[in-house]
Amino acid sequence: MPHRTPLTRDFFDRPVLEVAPDLLGRTLVRTTPDGPIELRLTEVEAYDGPTDPGSHAYRGRTARNASMFGPPGHAYVYFIYGMWFSLNLVCGPVDNASAVLLRAGEIRTGLELAQKRRPTARKENELAKGPARLATALDIDRSLNGSDICAGPEALLTVLEGEPAVAGRIRNGPRTGVSGDGAVHPWRFWIDGDPTVSPYRAHTPRRRRQKAT
Repeated sequence: MPHRTPLTRDFFDRPVLEVAPDLLGRTLVRTTPDGPIELRLTEVEAYDGPTDPGSHAYRGRTARNASMFGPPGHAYVYFIYGMWFSLNLVCGPVDNASAVLLRAGEIRTGLELAQKRRPTARKENELAKGPARLATALDIDRSLNGSDICAGPEALLTVLEGEPAVAGRIRNGPRTGVSGDGAVHPWRFWIDGDPTVSPYRAHTPRRRRQKAT
């Protein structure tokens, strides 16, 4: 079946602004010891490396972001707020440090496995509604950072051709929670009207706690 064909490295070895919307409708497969979980991607964000103020790679390579620098077709997983993981797919040539953040999707296989990991989800369309929820539902953590999603049948993470979103249903706008100069880029892409897409939230500066007097 054509839609079960894994995406090749050539798919990811393109500019991130081409790859990001082209991922919508594709099938992300997470192989776990308890069985596979499959998710149809409905929302993503593009981050364009050292030229993008919103990117983790904007200030150069670090131990944390090294996976972003390639090669394409690998996972970049980071820990945020001391609580959550987020999954990105690396794009473009080596050292370009661009990646697509997977923000939301619809669980189509392994629903019970996802529900066990997300017991507080009230509805099925909330299981992977947002990047932290997506990573939790699919059992994503830093052990998958740098993993090759184009490695074939043995890959713990892979992306299948799936059913690409119809171009007329793809929308774009500012990225969620990005501040400063990076906030102006309309590099968030989603499938219009899909119930699994997360709500947009502008960046809100964290308030410092005032010391008691």
